[in-house]
Amino acid sequence: MHRSAPRLTRILACAAVPVMLVVAGCSSDSDAKGSGPADGSSSSPEATAPGGEQSPVSVEPAKYAKLPDPCKALTSKTVEELVPKVKNKAGTAGTSNDTAARGSCSWNGLEDKGVKGSNYRWLDVSFQRFASEAGIGSGGDRARNAYEKEVAAVKATEKAKDVKSSPAAGVGEEATAIAYGLTKSGEDFRHATIVARTGNVVVTLGYNGTGFAGAENPDPSQLMKDAVTAAKEATASVAKAN
Repeated sequence: MHRSAPRLTRILACAAVPVMLVVAGCSSDSDAKGSGPADGSSSSPEATAPGGEQSPVSVEPAKYAKLPDPCKALTSKTVEELVPKVKNKAGTAGTSNDTAARGSCSWNGLEDKGVKGSNYRWLDVSFQRFASEAGIGSGGDRARNAYEKEVAAVKATEKAKDVKSSPAAGVGEEATAIAYGLTKSGEDFRHATIVARTGNVVVTLGYNGTGFAGAENPDPSQLMKDAVTAAKEATASVAKAN
C-alpha cells in the first residue's frame, strides 16, 4: 500500500546522510596546528646543523595544487543515469570555508512509477586535498593516513548491516569499495561507497537508494558497479583540474 504523503516526506528528509560528512572530520589544511601554502607547495624552514650552520628541512611537494569543482566532477549523463528524475541536475554544493582544501556536492531524485511504487536514489561526492608541511609530512603521506581513516569510518557507520569491503580496481592510486545496508524510518536502504586516493587528494563517493511503496530495492551488485564507474570519473577529474 502507498504510504501517506507526510510519511514519505519525513522519510526523504532523512533518507541519506552524505558520506562526505565523514571526511570533514579528517585532518585538513586548515587544522588548528597551522596550514601550508594554498597551492600545495612544500614548506622549507631551516634547522640548525651540528656545526651551527643552517640546513634546510624539506618535504616532498604535493602532487595536486587544487581541487575540481565538485558539482562538475561527474558528467550530466552519469548523474542522470544514476539518479533518475534528479531534482537538481547541477547538484547541491556542500558548505566549505576553504575550497582549495575540501569540497562536496550531492544529487537526489525520486522516480514515481505509479502503482509499482517509487525509486529513490542519492549520490554524493567529496574531495579533500592535503598540502605538504614540514614537521607534519608530505601531502601524499597525509592523504594516505586520511584515506585509511575514512575507510575505517565508513565501515563503522552506525547501525550498518552486512558490511563488506574489497579493493576497487582502477580507481585512483588506491581505493576501497564498501557495501552495507541501513534501515531508516522503516525503509531498507542499500549503500555503496568508494573511498579513493590520488596523490595528495582523498575522494569519497557515496551512492544509495531504496524502493518505496512496493518498488524493489536496488540490486547491491549493480549499485556498487555504478558507484565504481562514478568514482573513476570523479577521481580522474582531480588530474584534469590541475
